[in-house]
Amino acid sequence: VFAQTLSPAQTTLMKDAQIIILGEIHDNREHHQRQAKLLALIDPKAVVFEMLSATQAEIVNADLRKDVAKLSERIKWDASGWPDFKLYAPIFAALGDRRVVGAAVPSGVIRDAFGKGAAKVFGEGAARFGLDQDVPSSQLEARKQMQFDAHCETMPITMMGGMVEAQRLRDAFFSRAALNAYEQYGAPIVVITGNGHARRDWGMPALLSKAAPKLKVYSVGFVERPAPSDDPRFNVTIVTAPAKRSEPCDAFK
Repeated sequence: VFAQTLSPAQTTLMKDAQIIILGEIHDNREHHQRQAKLLALIDPKAVVFEMLSATQAEIVNADLRKDVAKLSERIKWDASGWPDFKLYAPIFAALGDRRVVGAAVPSGVIRDAFGKGAAKVFGEGAARFGLDQDVPSSQLEARKQMQFDAHCETMPITMMGGMVEAQRLRDAFFSRAALNAYEQYGAPIVVITGNGHARRDWGMPALLSKAAPKLKVYSVGFVERPAPSDDPRFNVTIVTAPAKRSEPCDAFK
């Protein structure tokens, strides 16, 4: 039994949206369990995954999905660098026969964005998502500091501008995939992604509002205690127990 649930008003707003972004902390099992329950509640026409490539999505769409564990082998999940598939299994089990869209950005493309900037790498349509505009200086400094902290201060902060460009590129890729899914399959569309991409101030919701101002987008952030349950970065915030994990900065040492 989950301690925190959406209110009737929040549920109505969520179900009224055309694109619903379900954030997560990738290695938190409860976040994926909760995402699966919301997926069943929303009943989307298609589900966009940050974690899957277009090729992997094709395999999922062709699969009968009777055996989720075997599906993970077919899409070579273990080689993808994401946390254990068992954490994500509840989402795949909740898919039913819904269409799956892979939005993953190839690592080489992300590296290009680091050096060349998001707009140049994204190419045609960059302006639609605001990639042709500089990030406001105050936001840029905050984002560079966040990247610096996320990389455990092991890289010079002067390199973090490239990290921000890589993040912007991924936001734009995911947003384009969500819009294409909406145009192809209709509403609602669910997106499974990290909280950084789900945040309304500069993540996917901000890019989608620029690209398609009339579209209703709803963002659900899944965060860990201690955290406020009214985080303004999301339309609604679900607070769970933290996952048991080793010190994340140990990997950088």
